[in-house]
Amino acid sequence: MSAARDYGPDDDYQWPRPPQGGWTADDLDKLPNLPPHTELIDGSLVFVSPQTFFHSRAMRLLDNALLTQVPDGLDVMREVTIKLDERNRPEPDVLVYRAEAETGPRQTWLRPEDVVLAVEVVSDDSEERDREAKPLKYAKAGIRHFWRVEENKGLPVVYVYELDPATTTYALTGIFHDKLELTVPFPIEVDLTAIDRRR
Repeated sequence: MSAARDYGPDDDYQWPRPPQGGWTADDLDKLPNLPPHTELIDGSLVFVSPQTFFHSRAMRLLDNALLTQVPDGLDVMREVTIKLDERNRPEPDVLVYRAEAETGPRQTWLRPEDVVLAVEVVSDDSEERDREAKPLKYAKAGIRHFWRVEENKGLPVVYVYELDPATTTYALTGIFHDKLELTVPFPIEVDLTAIDRRR
């Protein structure tokens, strides 16, 4: 593999070739020249496409709202991976985690047991992953709360799920338009129509 250099799809670029059995969660921090926000799903690298204005604004809205309402002992982060197991290191758009899990400024991932809430904002290129693959993996890893955010006429619709520990699957507990109001995993209110303050 070539030494680190500018990322680019030119004729000389050497794409990472997976080892037999696929990449591991620990490989993700060591591979040179990966695009930002590369995920590992089932041992395969997943490159994220450029994001839409809706996606970016929905992340900003939820990130800001969670930051202002999260209780002591918890913190909020955008686009940090969760090391679910040896072959899976997905990157939720927003997550809430136990603040004590932070090990320092160069930390790149969290353990699933430290994640309180994972949020995925669905994009055209991530529909299957965000609606099916990732929620199944988050639930199996024991992450208790999951939100899926979809776009409807430019506004976010939030699908809220809670883990059923007996089946390690998510149960839908609500679909929220205009206003998100919950008591778990902590009390939170979000005006979903505030996604774009110019409206």
